[in-house]
Amino acid sequence: MDIVLWVKAAIMGVVEGLTEFLPISSTGHLILAGALLGFDDAKAKVFDIAIQTGAIFAVILVYWEKIHSTVVALPRQPKARRLALNVLIGFLPAVVLGLVFGKMIKENLFTPVVVASTFILGGFVILWAEKRPPGSIRIEHVDDMTPIDALKVGLVQCFAMIPGTSRSGATIIGGMLLGLSRKAATDFSFFLAIPTLIGAGVYSLYKERALLSMADLPMFAIGLVFSFVSAWLCVKWLLRYISSHSFVPFAYYRIVFGIVVLATAWTGAVVWAD
Repeated sequence: MDIVLWVKAAIMGVVEGLTEFLPISSTGHLILAGALLGFDDAKAKVFDIAIQTGAIFAVILVYWEKIHSTVVALPRQPKARRLALNVLIGFLPAVVLGLVFGKMIKENLFTPVVVASTFILGGFVILWAEKRPPGSIRIEHVDDMTPIDALKVGLVQCFAMIPGTSRSGATIIGGMLLGLSRKAATDFSFFLAIPTLIGAGVYSLYKERALLSMADLPMFAIGLVFSFVSAWLCVKWLLRYISSHSFVPFAYYRIVFGIVVLATAWTGAVVWAD
């Protein structure tokens, strides 16, 4: 029945929205949720990527004032042009490496062992990043980043092509290790997500268009709406959270979740799609 499919789409949308911008890997959670719901065929994989656009609309809404002021100031303010250039520079490595290695990664790395391993390893990287001495912070505000800083974060973002790594985790924690403050790294991660996730969604829909039909529109619309609402709530919460808290709890969550993923794979509690 369509209603069952729509409920599954809503659940997947909520999972996407709540995990996309936290350093805990939306891909890993979507893989597990899809396996548990029986929502993991080829069309569902396109759905998982497409509904990221809903989450991105939430970021655009939250950061609308900054985005609007930057776009308006592009002709006359070097600071606005530098931010736009930095986002473009940070975006390009994922485009190049995604086109070159994307198919190989999907065919070989979307396994429970890889997802669990990157979850656990990422948790320890977060713990390491949060132990930085205060003097290691070079950049307090996203507007102070240089193109070289943006390129480095963009290269780090490419690690997120490995499932379980987390795009947000790679860019935020990677940015912190490169000398950005927690706030600057988080802001740049959000800005970088806009072209990255919209581009991935559009490319996936175009590439797999033969799998889709107009009958799929309600399912995708439901996923987008639930992804948008849950992501909006999550981003608002995260920006408040980082003002006075570290990412350490997320590190422990990743480690525990990785162990759970391994356990479900070894016991056969979850059937993972190839």
